[in-house]
Amino acid sequence: MIGRPEPNEAAPYYSNYIDLVSGDNITGVIETQLEETLSFLAGVSEEQSLYRYAPDKWSVKQLVGHVTDAERIFGYRALSIARGETRKLPGFDEKNYGATGEFDRRPWNDLVAELATVRQATVALFGGLPEEAWERSGVANDNAISVRGLAYVIVGHERHHLNVLRERYLQAAT
Repeated sequence: MIGRPEPNEAAPYYSNYIDLVSGDNITGVIETQLEETLSFLAGVSEEQSLYRYAPDKWSVKQLVGHVTDAERIFGYRALSIARGETRKLPGFDEKNYGATGEFDRRPWNDLVAELATVRQATVALFGGLPEEAWERSGVANDNAISVRGLAYVIVGHERHHLNVLRERYLQAAT
């Protein structure tokens, strides 16, 4: 059993994401979340995917692109730390990534398929880790974080953004 991360295994601002994940079976949650997410996103049309609830906010496509980018980065951090990396890992500017990703020009179905592919890679990564790797810690974005913490952050980050999508985007776009 992997167990939940302790408070010292992630920066305090990640607790908002970690707290959105219930239970101790994070590998199972990582797998089942993909089905839930794909089922939900299948109900979003191409037209709805361009919606912004305010002029300065991301479109639905940009939000999904951000979730995909962040999962890749968090997954890379987990891989690096699991393999014993001792150097500090960089942060990333999510606003710049969102702007330069040009997600709005891409077909909605392509963005959803990319998110699914990235999650499948995440499932494989965490499913193949040896038990001792889960508790390894490193530094990313100048903050200590464990592999276990990153797994919970990945799930909670996606859950957070899908909640925002439900509450602020799709309620108003329909």
